[in-house]
Amino acid sequence: MFSESLMKKIGLFAGGVLFGTAGVKLLSSRDAKKVYTECTAAALRAKDCVMKTATAVQENAEDILAEAQQINEERAAQEAAAVQETEEDGAVDIEEEKL
Repeated sequence: MFSESLMKKIGLFAGGVLFGTAGVKLLSSRDAKKVYTECTAAALRAKDCVMKTATAVQENAEDILAEAQQINEERAAQEAAAVQETEEDGAVDIEEEKL
């Protein structure tokens, strides 16, 4: 009456429906919801930890940048003072040669 291949297909379909129905009930159970809630809470705690670390790293990077800019400004001022002294010494030497 029914071929063996048709019976296999009907059996697989029925098994899939049964497994799917049981899976939906299992996934929507109270215990499953508790697991989902705990996992979500853990993910939120992890996110907070990562955000705190990222904020600390960003603040440290800003401090480093500010200090580096200050060092460069001081170095530029020292170089400008050295150039000005060199120019003044050169001007004094030229005046001495004229005498």
